[in-house]
Amino acid sequence: MTTSILLVGVGGQGAILTSKILAAGLISLGYDLKMSEIHGMSQRGGSVSTQIKFGRRVYAPNIGLMEADYLVSFEKVEALRFLPFLKPEGRLITDDHEIYSLPVAAGLTGYPEGVIEELQRLAPGILVVPAGRLARELGNAKVQNIIILGALIRALELGPVDWPSLVADYVPAKVRDLNLLALDTGLRR
Repeated sequence: MTTSILLVGVGGQGAILTSKILAAGLISLGYDLKMSEIHGMSQRGGSVSTQIKFGRRVYAPNIGLMEADYLVSFEKVEALRFLPFLKPEGRLITDDHEIYSLPVAAGLTGYPEGVIEELQRLAPGILVVPAGRLARELGNAKVQNIIILGALIRALELGPVDWPSLVADYVPAKVRDLNLLALDTGLRR
């Protein structure tokens, strides 16, 4: 049996870093793992997605429609965009954060309203983590991804992994303590 996780967000939100830390933890637990990253136009604020499959034996990372056990989103419209990939019994974890696309920022269109309500209707059992707000309260919006990582680790109920050490290995020393605080914040969600 394998578990499929699809992490989605907007370029610059740290989805790739999050997936690398998660993968390292899963490998330390002895799982076979395959991972694939899609950057798209991430450098320009476009969509980013990472597919992770882990289990006793995994042959490919690809996650098709209705195949993800977990959909983890760093931005709520991205959660809505990728929702067709979530299994009917799958678990959605999303931030309620808004990042405006270029057309929205330019005033050419509006940001969709009622996104969280629509996600709640379509994905019962959704876990909404206000990671963007919590990260700003910690003093740096860039730790939003580590808060989401903590919430995902808790939802996965993974065995004994020294997650703080893994996070510390992957983040710059100057923001290590802040990232560890962010991890703890996410683990308590």
